[in-house]
Parts: sequence; C-alpha cells; structure tokens
Amino acid sequence: MKIEVVVNDLMQTDYVYLRTEPPGKNFHPEFKPELSPGELLMMGVFGGKYMTDCATEFPEDWYANARLCHERHVPELNFFGVNASKPLSYWRAKGWIYHEDPRGWFQWYCRYYMGRRCSDDLRQIARWKAICRHVAQVRRNCPEGILACRRKQRQALLHWAYDSRKI
Repeated sequence: MKIEVVVNDLMQTDYVYLRTEPPGKNFHPEFKPELSPGELLMMGVFGGKYMTDCATEFPEDWYANARLCHERHVPELNFFGVNASKPLSYWRAKGWIYHEDPRGWFQWYCRYYMGRRCSDDLRQIARWKAICRHVAQVRRNCPEGILACRRKQRQALLHWAYDSRKI
C-alpha cells in the first residue's frame, strides 16, 4: 500500500511524499513514542501554533479537539501551561532541521506516524531517544504524580511524545 501525499502549506509547496506503512504501525523497534501526534495536539504542545496550516495533510480527528492558536504562540495552551520551545531559527542554526520537514521533529513524527519512511528516520529516532535523559531527571527530582514539579521539563518531554504524567 502506497499513498502519495502532496503538501501545500505555508512552508512547503508541491512537496510530495509516499506513505508506505499503515498509520501508527511498523515503527522502528527502538522508537516507542508514548503518545500519538493527535493526542499531543489535543493535550497542548508548542503553544498551539505548530502546524495550524497543515490540517489537510493529517487526519481531521487530530484537529477536532486540538489546542491551537492560528495567530500566535500561546504558552497557556500547552498542557503544562509553560513555554518549553525554542524558536525555529534556533533549530535551523543548530542544523537540526531536515529539508523535507522544515518545521522540525514533530512534523517528522507526524509524517512517520502516518506511514512515511525517509532517509532522516534514524537521525530523528536517535534525537528522540536522547531526550529520555529528561525522564530520569524528572524521576530523580519530583515526587511521583506531582505534575507541578518541573513543568517546563515535562512540557519539553511532551513535545517529544514522552508522557511524564506517568512518572
């Protein structure tokens, strides 16, 4: 099963990719995100501003209850109510943006989740795995179940599909 997707949004025009796997299935064995992109958007990530112009690329239900703001980044829309993001310019300057995913890791994850596989997968999975060091810091420094502890770090984990509510 191959599905061709043509993307026309504010950051990409006539970008075409193939979905070769069923949505949410056949992930790399080392990649085990705890939350789907739809769950992340519903919970509140990236100040609600991330990918507000991409609704035609992804399932409608991802956006039905998403906490979004088309006009600006609003940290209060984040699940933990804090800003845990760096601007896109920071990620670009670090060389962390893959040319096919100009919005960064979360865009890669959304497309990967939907079935796209690409040459950047292993690098992005390695970056996802590296974020788990923050899980250890939350465990070490926060009483179990106290979500108000290290909110910025918890929000950052949420951006990477780690569910710190379970810590």
